[in-house]
Amino acid sequence: MLKQTFIELLSRYTHDQDLITKFWTEIEQNYTQPKRYYHTLNHLEHLLQQLTEVKSLLKDWDVMLFSLYYHDVIYNALKSDNEQKSAELAEKRMNEIGVPPSMITDCKAQIMATKAHFWSENADTNFFTDADLSILGQSWEVYSQYFQHVRKEYSIYPDFMYNSGRKKVLKHFLAMEKIFKTAYFYDKFEQQARVNLEKELKLY
Repeated sequence: MLKQTFIELLSRYTHDQDLITKFWTEIEQNYTQPKRYYHTLNHLEHLLQQLTEVKSLLKDWDVMLFSLYYHDVIYNALKSDNEQKSAELAEKRMNEIGVPPSMITDCKAQIMATKAHFWSENADTNFFTDADLSILGQSWEVYSQYFQHVRKEYSIYPDFMYNSGRKKVLKHFLAMEKIFKTAYFYDKFEQQARVNLEKELKLY
């Protein structure tokens, strides 16, 4: 599903099958790097599932898909510019297949929005960042697996450093008036997300 959706997306902009294959291989290789445990193809599949459910509410499905595939394409736990690097690669690849500039601009903005997940004037961006956070509102079993995978991605840091940083992240989300910005994701995940965040916070 993930690969086929990508091929169909790019086929709307180029007939160069070798280029499409090359771009998919790049996506696949980046998201299956050994040091990735959460930011993987499984994360993309989860996002695709969540966004497909609200497809009728979105203005530009193609921009959403480009954002989905490229938002974590560059990921290094030691770096703080992953979103910027990912947005730059998305821009480069979209330019190579002739995607309109306005769509590229929107895609880059959506990718950058995943850095802080703040409210955006662009409704599609709010749906995208909400979908990116939807893991927070899953069952405790699924959520537990998520934060354990995140810990593995940051395994280079000792517990005292990681735990301090993780607590800040959890408190940041809990301090938000609303974690989810769209009515759809708020109604679906807000309550469970807060239960999960509070429960994890007590572990540190």
